[in-house]
Amino acid sequence: MTGNAKTSRGALTPYALWAALFIVVPLVFVAYYALTDNEFSFTFENITRFFTATSSVDGREVHTYLLIFWRSLKLAVISTVICLVLGYPLAYVMARASERRQKIMMILIMIPMWMNFLIRTYAWMTILQDTGILNGFLSVLGLGRVHIIGTESAVVIGMVYDYLPYMVLPIYSIMAKMDIKLLEAARDLGCNSVGVLRRVIFPLSLPGVLSGVTMVLIPSVSTFYISQKLGNGKFFLIGDAIEGQYVANNLHFAAAMAFILMVILLVVMAVMKRITNHRVYGGKAA
Repeated sequence: MTGNAKTSRGALTPYALWAALFIVVPLVFVAYYALTDNEFSFTFENITRFFTATSSVDGREVHTYLLIFWRSLKLAVISTVICLVLGYPLAYVMARASERRQKIMMILIMIPMWMNFLIRTYAWMTILQDTGILNGFLSVLGLGRVHIIGTESAVVIGMVYDYLPYMVLPIYSIMAKMDIKLLEAARDLGCNSVGVLRRVIFPLSLPGVLSGVTMVLIPSVSTFYISQKLGNGKFFLIGDAIEGQYVANNLHFAAAMAFILMVILLVVMAVMKRITNHRVYGGKAA
C-alpha cells in the first residue's frame, strides 16, 4: 500500500466511525425492533399490521396506515416538485452570477436555516392564520380573506419553505462546476436556449437534481411537526403515526413503520440513481 493510499484511508477513518455509530447502528436497532415483539421474539406481525390494519371512514373500511402513507407521499411529492420548479432556475441563476452575487444569494438562502425549525414553523402559523399577516394584507388590498391554515396547502407551503434550500444547494454545486464551453459549443452547433437546457444543462445537472429530490422528499414524507402546526392536526401523516405509536410506548410497531418507510425510500433512491446513471454515465456506475 502506498503512502498516499494509507493517508487517504486514515483520513476516511473518522468519517467511517461516525457513519457506523450514528447511521448504521441506529438503522440496525430500528430493524431489530421492527422484526420483534414485546418479548423480543422474531415476528413479522408488526410489518403485516401496517399493510392490513383497517378503520371505518365515511361508512367504508379502508387500510389505515396505507391511507396515511399515501397522503404523506402525495404531499411530499407535491412539495418536492414545487421545490424543483422553484429551485432549479434559482440554482442556474446563482451558478451564472458573478462571484460576489453568488455569495450574497447563498447567504440569503442560508439565513433562514440558521433559525430554529420550530420558530420558522410558528412564523408561518402567524402568517397564514385567518387573522394573520397574509389575510391582513389581502384585506388592505380589498381582495378578501382566504382560509389556508389547517389545509393541505398550508402543510405544503411549510414543507417548501423549510426544504427549498436542500433542493437549491445540490443543483447549484453541480451547475457551478459546469464548463461554460459546453454551452457555447452547443449554441455553435445550432441549439437554441431551450435545446441547450434540454440537451446539455439538464442532463449534466441530473446528479444534483437527484440529490436535491432525495434531500427534500425524505424529510417531507416523514415530517410531523409541520402537519401538526400548519395543518392544525387535521392531516395525520406517517410521521405523526410513528410519533403517536412512540408516545404510546408501542416501540416495535413504531419501528416497523419507520423500517417500511426506510425500505421504500431506499428503493426509490436506488431507482432514481439507476436512471441518473443511465442518462449521465451511459449506464455505468457514477
